[in-house]
Formats: sequence, C-alpha cells, structure tokens
Amino acid sequence: MQYTRNMVTGASTAELTVILVDARNGVVEQTRRHAAIAALLRVPHVVLAVNKMDLVGYGRAEFERIVADFTARTAELGLPEVTAIPVSALVGDNVVEPSAHMDWYDGPALLEFLENVPVAADATDAPARFPVQYVIRHGDVRHYAGQLVSGSLRIGDRVTVHPSGATSTIAAIDVLGAAAEAARAPQSIGVRLSDQRDVSRGDMITAGPQGPVLTQNVTAAVCHLADRPLRVGDRVLLKHAARTVKAIVRDLGGAAELTVNDLGRITLRSAEPLPLDAYAVSRRTGAFILIDPADGATLTAGMVELG
Repeated sequence: MQYTRNMVTGASTAELTVILVDARNGVVEQTRRHAAIAALLRVPHVVLAVNKMDLVGYGRAEFERIVADFTARTAELGLPEVTAIPVSALVGDNVVEPSAHMDWYDGPALLEFLENVPVAADATDAPARFPVQYVIRHGDVRHYAGQLVSGSLRIGDRVTVHPSGATSTIAAIDVLGAAAEAARAPQSIGVRLSDQRDVSRGDMITAGPQGPVLTQNVTAAVCHLADRPLRVGDRVLLKHAARTVKAIVRDLGGAAELTVNDLGRITLRSAEPLPLDAYAVSRRTGAFILIDPADGATLTAGMVELG
C-alpha cells in the first residue's frame, strides 16, 4: 500500500514517469497498474524501460514483443505516446551511452532522453488560481497569503473570490517581503485587495475569464490508498487546495466498495461549494484527497472530472 501511495503522490506532480519491465517476465500485473496510475494522473511523458536485456541475449524480438504487449494492454488508458528503451542496468547498455550489443536500436539512451524531454507549458500560462492559506490583519487592513499555484496576478487585475463570488481588484502584491507589481506561479505571495471583502482561509482568489466551476457535486477518478474500504454513504473530509469540507460518498461507479490500491470513479456531495478545475486542465486545483474524519488518515486521492 505504501508503494502505491508514494507513486500516486509523486506522479501527481511529475512531468515524466519511467515504467520498468524485466525483459525475462515481460508485462505483468504491476506493470499494468503503474501504467494505469500514470494515465489516471495524466503524467505527460512515459518511458517504458525494458531492463535486463543481457539476460535475453539482447534480442530485438523479445524487446518488440514486450513493447507490443504493453501497447495492446494499455491502449484504452489514454496514455500519451510511450517511448520504449531497451536497457541493461547491470552493464550500462543504453543507460548513459548507446549499447554496442543492441545496434538494431537507433533511439536515445535513457539518460539522453531524460535530459532532452520537453516539459509542459509554464504554469504561468494557466488561469490565475490563488488559494488563501493565511489572513494577516494589520488594523483594518487585510493581507491574504499563500502560493499562487497557477497563472499570474498583477496590481489592478480584476479578481473573484470563491466561493462567495465577491469581486475586487488587486491593490498590492508582496513577494518575499518586498512590494511587487506582479507575481507568477509558483511564487508564495501576499495580496491586498482594494475593497474590504470577507475572505477566509481556504477561499480561492481567481482572475481571468476562465473561472473554476463552483459546485457541491464532485465526480472524479480516484485511487484508494487506505486499508479501510471506501463505501457508498461514507462520510469523509474532502481537502481541496487550502480548503477542507465535509462530504458524503454518493456513488462508486457501480462498485460495492473500493479497497486498497483500487482505481475507480466516484461521486461525492460536499457540504459547501468548491471552486474546481478539471484535473486535465490543472493538476493543482483539479486534485483532492479524502480524509477519515475519525483519525485524520488519508483515504483516497481524487482527480476531478468536469463536463
């Protein structure tokens, strides 16, 4: 369970994942699970590293069989284009330098590929999302502190506070203790609005025409992480960005329950409206976790689906 939890946590912010396959065993159940998690979390780049090629005689046919098997088994997962690389970690074939034993392979070595893979578009290109983590009061003046998780903010920008829907403009921005004209993700900043608004920890300040969807009905793809099963009717805490609200499980996609390591789809009803983006649009404001209200244990990782 701990391994799956660590993989979900790491892959949620990763730009690339390496799925390692033993050339002697080929695609096994664990391989398919790793591919499913990568697809679920929309990791942009996937490398299929077929290791221990020395133990199958560096055979091209064995490598191609494994790649074809992997592709066939993961065709419905929606993985991005997969880069397959035959390697032997023991002797360094195709790890740093091209292998003399596999002259039939004309692609990059693993390290070369990792060093040159393109990264995703800058987070500043996305709509501005600023979850409020702290409210700092100086007399009648309020500053709102937190991390700008996507987009950019500039003095004078018209903004909306969620879930209230109140609007205002940015009057001041503080970055690392100094006044600034603008800020961009992923900077940690302080913001002052031109109007006195009722803004609390967990609220989200947004800018631009592409606002989040404000809803109490949450549909998501999930990976269940806890030993305790998740069932319809369970009451949980839903943590989204800096906000934690009560929620109830309404549906598990027809399943009776989700047990540890299960992947599935879920529908929840939250006690308060949440400003959500689709996970496909924002991996920061489109993700959440479910928490056991009894002991605070993490139960489930969720990726929001909208539309």
